[in-house]
Amino acid sequence: MQILAFDGKNEALKHQMAQLLVDAFREHWDDAWETFEDGLKEIEEMCEAERIFLIAVNDDGKLLGMIGGIPEYDGNVWELHPLAVQPGLQGKGIGRALVIEFEEQVKQRSGLTITLGSDDQDEMTSLSMVDLYENLWDKVKHIQNFKGHPFEFYQKMGYIITGVVPDANGRGKPDIIMSKRVTS
Repeated sequence: MQILAFDGKNEALKHQMAQLLVDAFREHWDDAWETFEDGLKEIEEMCEAERIFLIAVNDDGKLLGMIGGIPEYDGNVWELHPLAVQPGLQGKGIGRALVIEFEEQVKQRSGLTITLGSDDQDEMTSLSMVDLYENLWDKVKHIQNFKGHPFEFYQKMGYIITGVVPDANGRGKPDIIMSKRVTS
């Protein structure tokens, strides 16, 4: 596996990436990228010069996964958006390798913090379908993962929950905000 910066010039890879967004988010995030065209639009945005856009490919050049980053707060903070791995290849270290390289790229740009939002639209955690305006931090402290929500992946990578946006995706469907300091 190789991790490469993507410059947006390979149309065949762009098409693979657009389809990956649709396929990887289909099961639990219905309104992420519903169509190939939605995915292609996101890929075009990810190719903007100020962003970080990395891909993982196998020896034959087939797309395994991708990660993007958006600079915020004058480059002090980078939003990790999105991370996608081919559904049949998840759990094999591809996402981990992409996150590690993304963190390195953020450090090289003098970024201090990475943040991300991880939606819970499908009652995947104990933060969904409850009143988060009551005892929020107690609920965050005791969060449970019911259906393989990715927050645990990010926790293993050193990210912590730094906030929750209640009802971000409709009543009882929060966005879980996670962050990590990448430079001391």
